[in-house]
Amino acid sequence: MKKFLYLISPNKINEYFYKNLEDVLSTNKVQYFQLRLKKYSDSNLIKIGKKVKTITRKYKVKLIINDSHLLAKKIAADGCHLGQSDGSVKNARKFLKKKIVGLTCHGSKKLILKAIKQKPDYIAIGSFFKSRLKPHAKKAQTNLIIWSKLRTNLPIVAIGGINNKNYKSLMKFGVNYLAISSYIWNNPRLKPKEAIKLFYKNENTR
Repeated sequence: MKKFLYLISPNKINEYFYKNLEDVLSTNKVQYFQLRLKKYSDSNLIKIGKKVKTITRKYKVKLIINDSHLLAKKIAADGCHLGQSDGSVKNARKFLKKKIVGLTCHGSKKLILKAIKQKPDYIAIGSFFKSRLKPHAKKAQTNLIIWSKLRTNLPIVAIGGINNKNYKSLMKFGVNYLAISSYIWNNPRLKPKEAIKLFYKNENTR
């Protein structure tokens, strides 16, 4: 089965994180793992990133560093994910060469068209649902997925409030990957491995 999940880290790394990450990646559902820690120093990020890299490599998951191609290079990650204020894809490629560069497009057709010209390795679109990770993000409509797929063959990562109840509605529109975070790490009812097992592909989701 093709891996279809793009897992984003929790906001804080606690004593259980590394074991939970191993458990989650062992399910063989995750293609990308993004380290997204907004409030950590670069030195801490490098230390955490290198530890995470040993786990992602074990399970053949691509490690993506959020916001910074410089940190991605220092960690020797598989790539970086750029927000709209994190510089150009062209500049990131100068540092990362043939590694992965992803780009956030929010729910904007204008940003999607601009991104297509920059030729990232994937584009992230959303937020499709209310998100705890980005509570003030503008909501995107599902028909934006179809609109995008008519204009580019770039892989599309759907993001924003995705859980086991709503993810299939996005897969029906043909997204390539589902970005998930809070439902896995901050689930009040389920442990991370139990939560991720509720995501699966079948013929009726496409």
